[in-house]
Amino acid sequence: MARVKFSHDMTYDAPPEAVRAMLADPAFREEVCDAMSAVRKEVRIDPDGDAMRVKVDQTQPAKGIPSFAKKFVGDEINIVQHEQWADGTAASLLVEIPGKPGQMKGSIALAGTGGGTTETVQGEIKVSIPLVGGKLEALIGDLLRSALKAEERVGRKYLAR
Repeated sequence: MARVKFSHDMTYDAPPEAVRAMLADPAFREEVCDAMSAVRKEVRIDPDGDAMRVKVDQTQPAKGIPSFAKKFVGDEINIVQHEQWADGTAASLLVEIPGKPGQMKGSIALAGTGGGTTETVQGEIKVSIPLVGGKLEALIGDLLRSALKAEERVGRKYLAR
């Protein structure tokens, strides 16, 4: 079954250390969930020196979802994001839709760029449903890109405070 490759960059006017501290702040993660209209959210961040484990479990209304996809997800979409940060600049990423045959596996990287930081999210989206899997993979990519744009907007405001 084919997989859809995904890549998205976010830029911040702050050094990587400040962006990393923002990503380690549960209040920031909850603010991002609120910006994405989550009806329920649970954020857990377990620091371990330079490493940390992040779990963001949120439920969003399935508004604006095409009808072919709504029958697979229902009226709400539960999305669970797991990040395993090995150090201050790199993490593995798993985004799941519990109980549904779709996920994204990938990575997050922070890179300093002339006084700022670029956060790059990359991965592969896979949905194991015959016939409509490819359409659902593309839809998940669009939803993920929209979520990351919301995260970038919230992040820029957070860093400016």
